Amino acid sequence: METLVTFLIAAVICIFFLRSYLKSLKLREEKARRAAEKGKLFSEGPKAQHPHIDTTYCIGCQTCTTVCPEGDVLAMLGGKAVIVNGYKCIGHSLCAEACPVGAITMVMASPSMSADMPRLTPEFETSISNLFIVGELGGLALIKNAVNQGRECIDVIANRMKPRGTNGNGSDVYDVLIVGAGPAGISASLRAIEKKLSYITLERDEIGGTVAKYPRQKLVMTSPVEFPMYGKWKKTELSKENLLAFWDTVLNRADFNVATGEKVEDIRTGEDSVFSVRTANNQYRAHAVVLALGRAGEPRKLGVKGEELSKVMYRLIEADHYVNKKILVVGGGDSAVEAAMGLAYQVGNEVTLSYRQERFSRIKERNVKRIDECIRSGKIKALFNSTPVEFKPETVVLNIQGRLQEIPNDFVWIFAGGSPPNDFLKKVGVEFGMKDVTLESSAEAKQGQG
Repeated sequence: METLVTFLIAAVICIFFLRSYLKSLKLREEKARRAAEKGKLFSEGPKAQHPHIDTTYCIGCQTCTTVCPEGDVLAMLGGKAVIVNGYKCIGHSLCAEACPVGAITMVMASPSMSADMPRLTPEFETSISNLFIVGELGGLALIKNAVNQGRECIDVIANRMKPRGTNGNGSDVYDVLIVGAGPAGISASLRAIEKKLSYITLERDEIGGTVAKYPRQKLVMTSPVEFPMYGKWKKTELSKENLLAFWDTVLNRADFNVATGEKVEDIRTGEDSVFSVRTANNQYRAHAVVLALGRAGEPRKLGVKGEELSKVMYRLIEADHYVNKKILVVGGGDSAVEAAMGLAYQVGNEVTLSYRQERFSRIKERNVKRIDECIRSGKIKALFNSTPVEFKPETVVLNIQGRLQEIPNDFVWIFAGGSPPNDFLKKVGVEFGMKDVTLESSAEAKQGQG
């Protein structure tokens, strides 16, 4: 009798915990389904690097769903990991590192998704011999990957230079010319110094590229990275200020050869296979060219009446320069919400955030919580399903769910993305088209983990 009672008690306890587990599993899957439905708002799917899950090997341990800094990219459905918000993925590759059975590899988007990307070899070379592309223009968004590519690309160039005997020949032809002084360009420049190559780096704006334009304290790296000549940075989180302080250290090097205010207008190859690179002010010659350009290119304009007014801007560098102002921020991505929050915390600012969709659905998880709190507390007024109609010197006119409303305004920031420099690349002869670069990108992801 005692044995039967003990058995029944044990059975009740097991049933209780099993029921609790099944209930939590059901709730988790329901949450995953809701995330997947939200992901369908972006039916084009991931544009570049993202995880590929081999369900044959997936054991349903959920580890991959907990390590991603971007939130609900992955979720558990039917006991297996699946991608529910692929558009959020920017290639951290932490899920692949965390998977205990190797069921996840980092791959590029399908060939149809990468149709607007330049064709690159595994050495980052374009269809033009000795013309290379590194960084996010090649499809990988992370700073870590840009730094790795800049370093590795110069290694390829240096190895080619030795047999030709062009290294340090003292002529007016550089061994390598680097276009862009962002993470990839700075990494390439430092590697060129390390390899004793003659080089010059051209930058149309300021040192640091897109990073220099980020709002204060924005996290720009979430995993260790190795810079040429400076070794491996072991910090797992790095802010804009940390990185710009490093840029400043590099800038003060006597052998850092950079020319700012130099926008490249054309690149041509002569009969001697030497590149001629023309800017508005100068002309340079080099045996190899590395394009370390971002994908943002020129800011995309809305085509709204009054957009030419000086109060309408497309980049926010320092939010604390604006106080006691009535501000409109247009956009629903991370750049828009981060700018809105940065401006909202300045003294006396009244910030309105206009977004054409009915909710934010493509921002990082850490921004979701912060922007929700700002809206709840009244620091930011969010106008969903709204679009600008006209910008006036002292007001803006918005279409809010079909009704026009005019509100007082001092400044406008528009974050509508940018136009990648595809036209420029095609003009200089770089080939585009559909190409499955899964193997190359998977190898890059594995290298980036080191």
